Amino acid sequence: MAVETVASAVSASTDFGPAVALSCRECGERFPLGPIFACEACFGPLEVAYEFPSGDPEGLRRRIEAGPTSIWRYAPLLPVPADVAAKPNLNPGFTKLVKADRLARELGVTGGLHVKDDSGNPTHSFKDRVVAIAVEAARNFGLTTLSCSSTGNLAGAVGAAAVRAGFRSCVFIPHDLEAGKVVMAAVYGGELVGIEGTYDDVNRFCSELIGDPIGEGWGFTNVNLRPYYGEGSKTLAYEICEQLGWRLPDNIVIPIASGSQLTKIDKGLQELVKLGLVEDKPYRIYGAQAEGCSPVSTAFKAGHDVVRPQKPNTIAKSLAIGNPADGPYVLDIARRTGGAVEDVNDEQIVDAIKLLARTEGIFAETAGGVTIGVLRKLIETGQLDPADETVAINTGDGLKTLDAVAPTTGPTAIIRPTLDSFREAGLA
Repeated sequence: MAVETVASAVSASTDFGPAVALSCRECGERFPLGPIFACEACFGPLEVAYEFPSGDPEGLRRRIEAGPTSIWRYAPLLPVPADVAAKPNLNPGFTKLVKADRLARELGVTGGLHVKDDSGNPTHSFKDRVVAIAVEAARNFGLTTLSCSSTGNLAGAVGAAAVRAGFRSCVFIPHDLEAGKVVMAAVYGGELVGIEGTYDDVNRFCSELIGDPIGEGWGFTNVNLRPYYGEGSKTLAYEICEQLGWRLPDNIVIPIASGSQLTKIDKGLQELVKLGLVEDKPYRIYGAQAEGCSPVSTAFKAGHDVVRPQKPNTIAKSLAIGNPADGPYVLDIARRTGGAVEDVNDEQIVDAIKLLARTEGIFAETAGGVTIGVLRKLIETGQLDPADETVAINTGDGLKTLDAVAPTTGPTAIIRPTLDSFREAGLA
């Protein structure tokens, strides 16, 4: 179907900015913009296709730099209307890119190390980015309820964004998530439903619900709104490059759950190159998984193109997706860019959380521990050159996963309120 035909099929009441169609990743078939996520021809996943402004990269760069300090500065590159920042939303994004010199010394990195700290988002995880784009799609399609299947962070992000934007919310989680994430998802007043089973069980349930009359008018951020939702992760790539002075880093280390974040960061980097906003050069993308849920890492190390599902068993519950939808695409990107996919065990995750906290003052959740733990392992095994400039992504706040570090973290000493007691403890 031609782009012109697709574009004309979209309702005149909708505004997707530069987005013109949904395109199948597998066969290239195009479809009108709508709340669909799978190709009718081959059942491949759909993603947003664009007609971007061209011919004036300097003008576009100035327009971006003059924009709001949120993801909406990149509205010209997203499936959202130009006036999106004026609508009720949480305005996520433009989080800190921390120059991590002390961590670099600990790890032996000499080429420069940065941590993109997305715990500074409104609900303290990168999920605010993807949900913000999904909310705009839901508005366009006249949907009334926001929903999702979630390992925790997404549930909270959907709950908060729904309240702010005036939607009802009903989200679904595995019944045994960390208490902090359950509370954060529930506090916004929407409906929170725990399902007995793993995240993959929850996701299957949501796929059934969306095809039932009960799901009429529902927007599942990571199901029928997934093509739009995924575009929010591109803004991490945009911000990293802008914060580096409009240039590509040598390496990016990214945690893997479904794999969507990694694939969309790669997409964002390629878009910046094509638009002339950054100079083209080789970059390497590395994926990070927990050993207890490492289907992509296992496939990468074995040289396979197929990712075999695993049953998760790890403290990194936000990454505990045993059958990651974007797994094969992650493998392609890691191999194409000369990167890798690696994993670390639970003990290494906790050690890495503490390492990042004591060197840079960043308290990461377990997914961040996976990223920093894998970064350390990549350097130790020679898979990542420490002389290169590297960016590691922390996707969430450690206050959400206190149980992971609580058993080995506490007071240095408990003393009486006297100077003598302080001296006796050896702290003077």
